[in-house]
Amino acid sequence: MFGDTVQLHGRDDELRELDRLRESVRGGQSAALVIRGEAGMGKTALLRYAAQRALPDFRVARIAGVESEAELPYAGLHQFCAPMLGHLDALAEPQQSALSVAFGLTGGAAPDRFLVGLATLSLLAEVAAARPLMCLIDDVQWLDAASSDILGFVARRLAAESVAMVFAARDGAAGANLGRLTGLPVMTLSGVSGEDARALLATVVPGRLDPGVCDRVVAETGGNPLALLELPRGMSPAELAAGFGPTAGGAVADVESHYAVRLSRLPEPTRRLMLLAAADGAGTCRPSGGPRPSSASGSRPPGPR
Repeated sequence: MFGDTVQLHGRDDELRELDRLRESVRGGQSAALVIRGEAGMGKTALLRYAAQRALPDFRVARIAGVESEAELPYAGLHQFCAPMLGHLDALAEPQQSALSVAFGLTGGAAPDRFLVGLATLSLLAEVAAARPLMCLIDDVQWLDAASSDILGFVARRLAAESVAMVFAARDGAAGANLGRLTGLPVMTLSGVSGEDARALLATVVPGRLDPGVCDRVVAETGGNPLALLELPRGMSPAELAAGFGPTAGGAVADVESHYAVRLSRLPEPTRRLMLLAAADGAGTCRPSGGPRPSSASGSRPPGPR
C-alpha cells in the first residue's frame, strides 16, 4: 500500500524522533506531532516512513487534505473516520448520534462540535484497543476548518489510548489550520546540506557532476529535497559536467516550471487522467472499467511535500 522502503538523506534526526514516537505508542502511551516545512521539504516522505515502520504491528489510518473540499464541514474527518465506523456502535448513544449526524448518516440538528470531538476520541480509543493506531494527516493546510478543529481537539486529549497522530502542514499555506493544532509538539523541516545534499543529487545525476555546479544547485535550492531531485533534470550532461550551472531563481518555482514543461509533452489523455488524479486527492481515481479501490483507509501517491 505504501510502496518501496523510504530512504531519506539528511533526515536522521527526524527519523529518530518518529521512531521514538512509534515506540512510545507501542508501549501503551499516545503521542502527537506536527511536521512543518515549505513545499518539497519531504513532509509526505516522512509520513510514508512512519506508515511503513508502523506496519504490521499498528493499524494505519492515513488521509490528506483536499483543497476542493476545504469549504465542506467535516469532509476531512469523514475521510479519516469512514474506515472505522464499524466500531460506532461501541460509543455512547449521544456520541454515536453526533458522528452520525455530522457524517450525514442520520438526520438531525447540527451536532455540538465538542460532542463530535469526544466521539472521535472515543472511536480512536475503541479502534486502538485491538492494536496500536497510527494516524497520519497530510496537507493540513487544505483540511476544512471543522475537521481541523476536531483533530486538534483529539490530539491534545490523547493519553493512554495507544494512538499516534502525526500531522504535516505546508508553511505559508496552513494559516488558521496550524492555529487549530496549537499546543502540539512541532518538527520544523529545513533544507538538507553538505554531504547529504550531494548524496541526494547523486541519485539523479548518473554521470559526472562538476563540484561548482553541485555547490550552486545546493545553494540556489536552499537544500530543498524536491528541488535537488528535479532541477538537474532540466540540465544537459554538458552543463552538469563542465561547470555551467542553472539559472538563478526560486527553487520551488523552478520545479513547478519544469513540471509544467514535462506535463505539456504528455499525450492529452494522460494529462486528463493526471488532472483527475490531482483533483481526487484521496487516491481513488481510476480509469473507466478499472478495478475499484479497496475499503482501506484513504491514501495518496507518496512524494516529497
